[in-house]
Amino acid sequence: KSAHHGHGLTPAGKKVFDKQLPNSEPKLRAVFDKLAAKFGTVLVIVDQPASIGALPLTVARAAGCKVAYLPGLSMRRIADLYPG
Repeated sequence: KSAHHGHGLTPAGKKVFDKQLPNSEPKLRAVFDKLAAKFGTVLVIVDQPASIGALPLTVARAAGCKVAYLPGLSMRRIADLYPG
């Protein structure tokens, strides 16, 4: 996979990031560092932590971000609550 999609929200729900995340360690680190510098605490959540989500989680941990796992079924059910 050449890229992931990243979607970032503030605690108040304001969208601050909505674009592709590169699938390379230095580029991911740059994105996480930039977000942390601008917003403080960054929480990275993935739905596939053992496969394509492993690199973003590893880089996020190294960058000092918090990390979490959201199971795909839960994510789909949450998405069904919102149109579009």
